[in-house]
Amino acid sequence: MEDQKENIFDTDKNVKLSADPEEDDNSRVSCDELTAKACNRRCGLKEDVESPAPPIRGEFSDPVYKEIALANGHINRMNKDELRAKLADLKLDTRGVKDVLKKRLKSYYKKQKLMQSVLEGGPTDTYYDYICVVDFEATCEENNPPDFLHEIIEFPMVLINTHTLEIEDTFQEYVKPEVNSQLSDFCVQLTGITQEMVDKADTFCNVLQRVVVWLQERELGTKYKYAVLTDGSWDMSKFLNIQCRVSGIRYPQFAKKWINIRKSYGNFYKVPRTQTKLSSMLEKLGLHYEGRPHCGLDDSRNIARIALRMLQDGCQLRVNERIHAGQLLNVPSSAPVEGAPPPHNPRCRN
Repeated sequence: MEDQKENIFDTDKNVKLSADPEEDDNSRVSCDELTAKACNRRCGLKEDVESPAPPIRGEFSDPVYKEIALANGHINRMNKDELRAKLADLKLDTRGVKDVLKKRLKSYYKKQKLMQSVLEGGPTDTYYDYICVVDFEATCEENNPPDFLHEIIEFPMVLINTHTLEIEDTFQEYVKPEVNSQLSDFCVQLTGITQEMVDKADTFCNVLQRVVVWLQERELGTKYKYAVLTDGSWDMSKFLNIQCRVSGIRYPQFAKKWINIRKSYGNFYKVPRTQTKLSSMLEKLGLHYEGRPHCGLDDSRNIARIALRMLQDGCQLRVNERIHAGQLLNVPSSAPVEGAPPPHNPRCRN
């Protein structure tokens, strides 16, 4: 629902839009009155004001980072043909635009230097054991009015193993909308989800319970450290937030923090916000979309492919957004890398 997600932010009066990536990092999504109207309740939540965590000093004082800086300087002076030739010599992927190739080569040398440093007792990077990619599909119309209530109609998950760098498992269930049970023709054509499919589906609460069991069976949050990853802020701060209010349940703890891959991609490859749509990210990495666009599971798989390529290129994907008291907040890069808590079924609202 990439285009529809963009439309939501364009039309929703309660959402701050910014063309500046730095402003976007600090943007907040309010607890919408449209949700309160649709659910016949008001949130009554006050804005949460928090001070950022103090910066970590001395993190790059180890001599290995000076060696990495020298290697980066040499790579910066290479042209595209030289970059491809060097990557080919190292048996690395040669696809992508020049900036991507440059970042891939820099990350390779950084990884090599850090591995050597680890053997000598130096610093290293820490990754999550697993990353859960989520890309909801929700009810929509061609021109969503400001007060349109989006209900989740597909709940997909794609599980990435960050050690093997492979997609290890997937989950998918359709969801029956409860407030506006009839799908629009536009929604059916866009998502490929038919009225019959949602009529036969279970309610969101029951589907969420099975998601929790699926995560628990894989020992996420207990034996393994994990994080949720999305393509943008909307899935968690908008769709899941609204859906939990519609369903009368509290927002699940395990989904309160996530990796916004658009921010991670833009920061890692140094590209503007306009080049971080799913189709643009795939293209810049030399990849092609696989499957049916706007199918939640296929979208999640393709987002996972981008995440895997970023991990292969040396990006340390980490949580960069969270929701608190109905507000979308930025997580600073100086914050400790923490995994999501063990998944549990959320309680009903009082």
